[in-house]
Amino acid sequence: MLKLSPAQSQRVNESCACKSLDRAALRDALRAQPEPTLFEQLPETHPHLFADTPVYVSHLDIAAMLETVGAIEKVAATAMYRDLVAARSAEIARKDFGLRGAFMGYDFHLSEDGPRLIEINTNAGGAFLNGIACDAQRLCCSEMSAVGQIACPDDLSARLAEMFRAEWRLQRGAGTPALIAIVDDRPEDQYLHPEFLLAQALFEAHGLPAVIADPSSFTHHSGKLWLGDKAVDLVYNRLVDFDLSEPGHAALRSAYAAGEVVVTPNPHHHALLADKRNLVTLTSAAELDQLGFGADDRAALARIPTTRRVGAKCAEQLWAQRANLFFKPAAGHGGKAVYRGDKLTQKVWAAILAGDYVAQERIAPSERVIALGSERTRHKVDVRLYTYGGELLLAVARLYQGQTTNFRTPGGGFAPIMIV
Repeated sequence: MLKLSPAQSQRVNESCACKSLDRAALRDALRAQPEPTLFEQLPETHPHLFADTPVYVSHLDIAAMLETVGAIEKVAATAMYRDLVAARSAEIARKDFGLRGAFMGYDFHLSEDGPRLIEINTNAGGAFLNGIACDAQRLCCSEMSAVGQIACPDDLSARLAEMFRAEWRLQRGAGTPALIAIVDDRPEDQYLHPEFLLAQALFEAHGLPAVIADPSSFTHHSGKLWLGDKAVDLVYNRLVDFDLSEPGHAALRSAYAAGEVVVTPNPHHHALLADKRNLVTLTSAAELDQLGFGADDRAALARIPTTRRVGAKCAEQLWAQRANLFFKPAAGHGGKAVYRGDKLTQKVWAAILAGDYVAQERIAPSERVIALGSERTRHKVDVRLYTYGGELLLAVARLYQGQTTNFRTPGGGFAPIMIV
């Protein structure tokens, strides 16, 4: 089968604005879910959740991204690196119950020099929604149909259920959880609340009873985490309180710390992989030398843009170089409080210096030409790999306009990846 280079796949993204999403098929798939009324309203409540247009990604770029993921997780498995992370982490993040962490998310930009890893996320959202959208994709750009495949595994539903069973077994040794709680603050108010419903339906379809819960509703006593009179065995954690330190999360925190509920992903996963201070280590030649990593791993990690801690000692240098930098909070998420250096004001710069920030080399995203009515527009692209234990579960793209990814851009949203 003919395969395309990264440059060739980008030329397709520039020239072919075809639409692969069968909206009627998507509506049918959503109607078949529990609470069909909610899902029937999804096109109105979430009009920019799904893009119509696929993103073409070379098989070489996919392989390079997975190589980088593997190198990162190899570093994260070493005792010296874990000691380094533990030394700067909250006590609760040092607790390691042996889990791998459900839904790690690795976000890349596709640059002219190859894929560059922009961010690592725990509890990366969107996989369940993209699983539904996968079944509504149709091949388009007829000349590509013979060379590409949509990156949607046929057995995704079973793989996702097995991931949670595996997390349970890693901490408990055997059996399956009697009750899973899908947890977020005010879950019904969250933008991705429909995904929680899809997760609940998938769990139950695979024999895993599940509820959706606000953590403030939990109590912890008698060696268990309780939701009313029901004991919760496993928490699928969608919170962005990564160390569970907020008062409303006290019961969950104490049950987790005592090992009396399985939580995935958990504070340990965030500290080990998603804390942005880790990117400083992963892009530092001196630190990688100390950790003993060789040329192959170093080449894979070189796809991470150079990242530095922000502080008074380097403030003058970073300010001078700000036009080529992004400034990100160490424990940030979802593009919140992220600043492009060339847009900084002195007031914002002072706040950055007073906070806990890293400065990351700015890598411009690639672009996708899409059709909006009779016009063609350009959208930025990032690629998200959902992984478990370093293995790929699902690859998707996000199309957007503006500084960071969002679901507010007409024609934007989650887009399928066509591997070519």
